[in-house]
Amino acid sequence: MMASNTQNNVEQQQPAQSQRIQIYPTTNPGVSPFWRDKYERDAKKYWDQFYRRHQDRFFKDRHYLDKEWDQYFSGSGRKVILEVGCGAGNAVFPLIATYPDVFVHACDFSPRAVNLVKAHKEFTQTRVSAFVCDLTTDDLSKQISPASVDVVTMIFVLSAVSPEKMPSVLQNIKKVLKPNGYVLFRDYAVGDLAQERFSGKDQKISENFYVRGDGTRAFYFSNEFLTSLFKEQGLDAEELGLCCKQVENRARELVMNRRWVQAVFRYSDCVNSFPSSEAPTKAVVEPVEDVVDMSEGMAVEMFGVPTTNDNEVINIELDCRNFKIKVLSKEYQHTCKSTGLMLWESARLMAAILARNPNIVAGKRVLELGCGCGGICSMVAVRTANTVVATDGDRKALELLTQNITSNLRPPFLTKLITKRLEWGNRDDIEAIKALNPEGFDLIIGTDVTYIPEAILPLFSTARDLMSSNRSGGRDEAPALILCHIFRRVDEPSLLSAASQFGFRLVDKWAKASAADQSQSLISSWFPEDSFKEHIPTSALNIMYFQID
Repeated sequence: MMASNTQNNVEQQQPAQSQRIQIYPTTNPGVSPFWRDKYERDAKKYWDQFYRRHQDRFFKDRHYLDKEWDQYFSGSGRKVILEVGCGAGNAVFPLIATYPDVFVHACDFSPRAVNLVKAHKEFTQTRVSAFVCDLTTDDLSKQISPASVDVVTMIFVLSAVSPEKMPSVLQNIKKVLKPNGYVLFRDYAVGDLAQERFSGKDQKISENFYVRGDGTRAFYFSNEFLTSLFKEQGLDAEELGLCCKQVENRARELVMNRRWVQAVFRYSDCVNSFPSSEAPTKAVVEPVEDVVDMSEGMAVEMFGVPTTNDNEVINIELDCRNFKIKVLSKEYQHTCKSTGLMLWESARLMAAILARNPNIVAGKRVLELGCGCGGICSMVAVRTANTVVATDGDRKALELLTQNITSNLRPPFLTKLITKRLEWGNRDDIEAIKALNPEGFDLIIGTDVTYIPEAILPLFSTARDLMSSNRSGGRDEAPALILCHIFRRVDEPSLLSAASQFGFRLVDKWAKASAADQSQSLISSWFPEDSFKEHIPTSALNIMYFQID
């Protein structure tokens, strides 16, 4: 649960100050095979969620179509247009408003997007046919007569498709395109600022292919890749341009260098096309009023500016007390490096235990390690504890933690709970915590802080430095470290080995899977009559109770 920098190369009990490690990996290995397959499998779901959230407010209407491609839409006779990936109709309705003789087939694989098109005030079946279609799997010719479309528009849509499936999309389109028909193309180009920002995160799926925070994906095209892709499917480039635009948003103090490729392809066996190396290139610098085709929301999504909708509130009932915990929305959690921006099941369980067993913390000085943005254990403990310090190493988690504490606690409890930044093994942070409580802490709690192998030694080192030196009293009264977790990448023997290096001895342990055999244990006494079923969503949860020898 903790998203924190910690100290590496711990020797005995003195962590070195020259190196740090993080609770999350510092390398950018990219998206794991599991998530890569999930993004592909659930692509429709992610885009449907996108349109549920943004409706028709995300993209600006594409009124530049007549300026860029008028000659392809105008002329004698009725033109039949296919808008691929129509979204909410941001290209469809400007087209039918500008060209009274065109008929538009509009398809998208998001049912919600198609419904938005049909609900538009200017939608009419005599001008528009809107339908759901996944061009990577569905046969387009079952919806549109073969060889009946004059122009296909593909505007910021092919980039959402896996590169390996792009050829099948073009083959599908060719079935309904007339001989000598055109494909009008605009999409993201290699070197766009959004791609540069993705490169610094673990969001790379494959070469030039990335996943956004909401699960939708984006590919960035080079001229060479694009022309080769279309040419292999019998579509030759008649026009090809790389467009550059510098967008300045003074209100957000952003200067965004946008790059996109714009092209016209023709379906013909013999065309005098531009070789990719000779393609005309445009470079423009324009004011913010004409932001490619994106609304303010798109700039926010693409450039990582936080929005007010990135969080969700979780309601937790604990012994007649209701806590409203603000966390990072689930649709963003899978690409967020900071695991402290969510609420883990171990924190729910430990908070429930403390709520029903206030004697565990009563009158004690309590420290929570890696509390994340929730801080639910600290907020429960502060009701009977002498003082509580909630810590995490991630600044964003601490900012959200402060909001949660302020909204859920009132004096005198609010004044007894202190939040503090703590990177495990960081001597400056440790000394700052010691200054708050020179005598040390009687109880240290950590929930789901044991899943990165490199962080385990700094975890126990930091806990030892901050624990009270008072060893008097029985097992229940002596200073203790309680860890609640699911074993993931660090197993129990590894934890015990690390603990022993800093003088920690395992006094008691509990596991849901074997709870029936632990009737005499200290921890089992915290679970009267198996009353925690609603707080134990998985049998993999474990609790370990350590004391200093």
